[in-house]
Formats: sequence, structure tokens, C-alpha cells
Amino acid sequence: MSDPFNEAVGRRLRAIRRQKGWSLQEVEAGSKHEFKASVLGAYERGERSLSLPRLQRLAAYYSVPADQLLPPMGAGEPAGGITIDLTRIERIEESQFELLERFLSAIQLMREDFNGRVLTIRRNDLRLLASLLETSEAELTKLLSTRPSVVVA
Repeated sequence: MSDPFNEAVGRRLRAIRRQKGWSLQEVEAGSKHEFKASVLGAYERGERSLSLPRLQRLAAYYSVPADQLLPPMGAGEPAGGITIDLTRIERIEESQFELLERFLSAIQLMREDFNGRVLTIRRNDLRLLASLLETSEAELTKLLSTRPSVVVA
């Protein structure tokens, strides 16, 4: 049985690795086998716990602050939000683009999120944003999500 916190850490690890466009095997090779693909996969699935020294080394390899590999407080609980691929916001109509960009930038600043390519927003944020953009949560999810086939429950 996986621990909810380990699962949340695993989701962060996977999101950051994918944002970099790397496979598990590429991380293994690039790290000169320090991070074995099978072990990194187990971290990402929440099946194994990551020690703090190892977390620091992985953060250095990914070139992100170590705290960016940790989920926000309470992230072990189901949040019902989505992870947004920030490179996809250009698909929004020009009239809505500025509002979306300001909204997401404000969240990034509040969270001090330095990843720059993905951002997870909470269900309530998604609901508010969909309302501001006069669209449904499902449509907004499809448009912006890193996993567009996922419909927010």
C-alpha cells in the first residue's frame, strides 16, 4: 500500500521529469546510473520513499530547487485539480489569453513556483478560472492539462 505523501512526491517528480522531456532511461544514463530507471519509476509511483540527500541530488540533476520536488502542504489529499502545461496557454483565444496569463502568473508568484512549464491548480482555482473565461471546467481541462484526456472529478 502506497503512502499518499509518497504518491504526491512521485507525481511532482514525474511532472518535472516530463517537463524536461526526459524518459526514465535518459535520467539514468544522464546521471551516470546514479538514478536507476526502475528506482526512479518506483519513486514516481509512490512505492518508495526518497531520502533527503537523494532528493537534493535529484533536484540538482533536474536543476530545480529541492522544495520544488515536494508537493504543497496537504497534497497527499485528493485535490481535484489539474496540472497545466503552461506552453499550451497560447491555444486560448487572444481576448482570454491575458486574463489566463495573469491568473496563472499570480498563482506562480504566490507559490514561488520556479518550474516554469507546468503548474498544478486546485479544483476551486479551476472552477473560478473556467467561470472567468466563460467555459466549462472540462473544456478548460482539455485545453490546458498536461493530460488532456483526464476529466476533473
